[in-house]
Amino acid sequence: MMRGKRIGLRARHETDVPIFQAELYNDVVTRSGADSRPWRPVTPKAAEAAEPPDADTATLFTVVELDDAQTLLGEALLWGIDTHNRTAHLGISLLPTARGRGFGTDVVRLLCEYGFEVRGLHRLQVETLADNASMIAAAMKAGFTVDGTLRKSAWVYGAFADEVILGLLAEEWRPRPKA
Repeated sequence: MMRGKRIGLRARHETDVPIFQAELYNDVVTRSGADSRPWRPVTPKAAEAAEPPDADTATLFTVVELDDAQTLLGEALLWGIDTHNRTAHLGISLLPTARGRGFGTDVVRLLCEYGFEVRGLHRLQVETLADNASMIAAAMKAGFTVDGTLRKSAWVYGAFADEVILGLLAEEWRPRPKA
């Protein structure tokens, strides 16, 4: 497990799946805004997969709180990993009970640690809807800068929406001090 200040990133456990199924995958409106693909139902069998379909280009984590119970908070991933250009995209999806509690920045920072230190990447990128103030704030607190806005580039539940692109280079990233 990788440990941040308040959260940990670990492999998906079988017991995570029913919670993700009920609270993340079946929330059509929220999921439509979080994924660039159209929403479609996720079967429990598909959700059980511990790795995305192409494990070379994506790494999926379960996010847990670093408390005695290791409370389940959501999922996070690096996707679109390009080993030639040493780039990747990151995304997080927190359970409704974990949102607004300040976990997002810790998740983003830990994904950066994984991307830059473990994977040796050069650039990480976040694409999010312009109205996703929480993700934009978490990314900026972790050191990302806004690279630009793609006007009306995302089809989200019946309407086009603007998308914000944020980037962080390895030389701009400030790792946590080593213990």
